[in-house]
Amino acid sequence: MYRFLAVLSSSETCYTLITIPNMLAHLLMESQAISIAGCRAQMFFFLGLGCSQCFLLTLMGYDRYVAICHPLRYSVIMRPTVCLCLGALVFCSGFSVALIETCMIFSSPFCGTGRVEHFFCDIAPVLKLSCAESSHKGLGIFFLSILVVLFSFLLILLSYAFIVAAILRIPSVAGRHKAFSTCAAHLTVVIVHFGCASIIYLRPDSGANPSQDRLVAVFYTVVTPLLNPVVYTLRNKEVRVALRKNLARGCGGFK
Repeated sequence: MYRFLAVLSSSETCYTLITIPNMLAHLLMESQAISIAGCRAQMFFFLGLGCSQCFLLTLMGYDRYVAICHPLRYSVIMRPTVCLCLGALVFCSGFSVALIETCMIFSSPFCGTGRVEHFFCDIAPVLKLSCAESSHKGLGIFFLSILVVLFSFLLILLSYAFIVAAILRIPSVAGRHKAFSTCAAHLTVVIVHFGCASIIYLRPDSGANPSQDRLVAVFYTVVTPLLNPVVYTLRNKEVRVALRKNLARGCGGFK
């Protein structure tokens, strides 16, 4: 679990670095221009890390399934080499999807005002600037997004169906509570991540309301990466104990 948390933390750090510095620069400077090459690179890495996070959360759901449903075999099934291979597969798959979508969007020339109605290069605002007919591209990207988001989410639901069935067979209340508590942080992050992804990318009229899209985008590019470490750390007993000790020591020193 901690290996995957470390990967998730690194991924979210890169995720924010792709959009936030550029957004802050545009707020502080008069020039808000971005080159086509820069826009292409930003979209590729943003989509790659976003898709990778979907697959990574799916992998973390499988990790919880093995830990709860097959605890005695956990160290054998999830040995370090397997975790490394699965992690590599997650990012290869995520960036492969991103490469396909980015190539589809930038395969046609752009015209019009050249103004991206967003604070970063997202799919729908950039696709609106295409000179060629973009409806078939939008439909293809829509179905590809459905495949990534729904496929990942359904696999997570399948993992938790087995987990709930296994937990309900635990005779003690304390044992059931402990098992459920190990999944609470992951479920919280899953709901937030897939909820935002569904609102933005699983709508046929994606991009029809730029103001609403920008508001949701701020949430999943700024707020969610900020909340995830808090969610995971405060669900960890050792972290809570250490935090209480530090707060008690600080209050004692202040007095």
